[in-house]
Formats: sequence, structure tokens, C-alpha cells
Amino acid sequence: QALEQLLAAGPIDVLVNNAGIYDDAPMAGMTRDQWHRVIDVSLHGFFNVTQPLLLPMIRTRWGRIVTITSVSGVMGNRGQVNYAAAKAGLHGATKALALELASRQITVNAVAPGLISTSATQALFDHEAIDRLVPMKRAGTIEEVASLVTYLVSDAAAYVSGQIISVNGAQA
Repeated sequence: QALEQLLAAGPIDVLVNNAGIYDDAPMAGMTRDQWHRVIDVSLHGFFNVTQPLLLPMIRTRWGRIVTITSVSGVMGNRGQVNYAAAKAGLHGATKALALELASRQITVNAVAPGLISTSATQALFDHEAIDRLVPMKRAGTIEEVASLVTYLVSDAAAYVSGQIISVNGAQA
């Protein structure tokens, strides 16, 4: 219903999918609820938001769709089988949707951040852990991720589609 209200004002040209949660556990001890909760937010959320916006975008023959995923979807991560599966699923959806929409001048890409400095990551990763995990020996910044997204939604990126672009300090 919220999307219907937004679409009443006209088509949405730019969509950045940035929903995701994690509920980590080794898969041997993971509950069905943990699995479904993470998959529901990432994969079903992508569908629920993106699908209603496609026909209006197709009619205008212009659009940009960027989905924020994770380095976990590229290389996996212990204790995050559900999260890695959800993010990798978004990678496949990005590539397939890019093929479906290419002739309509609508680009579809994913940005896969690695360790980004946020209040959550600062609580989880000390400087030694970052040095061990990230070849660049630092966490990325929110601004570095946002700059890539800004480029991907611009006219300058009209020929960039179907890509999974990592922002990860050479992690993968």
C-alpha cells in the first residue's frame, strides 16, 4: 500500500534495495525461524519492493535498481549460512533481472560491501580483527559505499548492468 501511494505521484526511477538482517548461528544449530527470517527480509523483501515498481519503470524506458548485498554472498562466512544464501540469491536475481530489463534501458546492479565501519561493526571488530580480515587493514566507510551507489544510479553508469561490485578492501 505504501508503494501504491508513492506510485500515484508517478513512476519511481531509482530503487536502492537496502534491507537485510542477520541472525547468525552455525547451520547445525540454526532454527527454521532463523533461516526463514533472514531469507524473508532479504529475498522476499527484494521481490515485494522491486516487482511492483517494474512496469512503471518499463513504461518510461529508464530506471536504476541497485541492491545492497554483502561480501558474505560472494565468499560465504562461518555462522552465516542463511545470510550468505540470501545475499547470494540477490546476486542471481540481480543478474537475471538485468537481462530482463536491459532492452528497456533499466540497469540492475548489486553492491557487495565487506567490513564497513558502523556502530554495529565497531562493537564486533577491534583493530586487530580488522587487520587480520581486511587486506587494506581498515574498515570501509559508509561514504565509500554511497559513492558507488551514486555512480550506479547516474547517467554515467548507463552501460553498467548485471554487475556485483564489491567494496571490501580486497577481502574477496
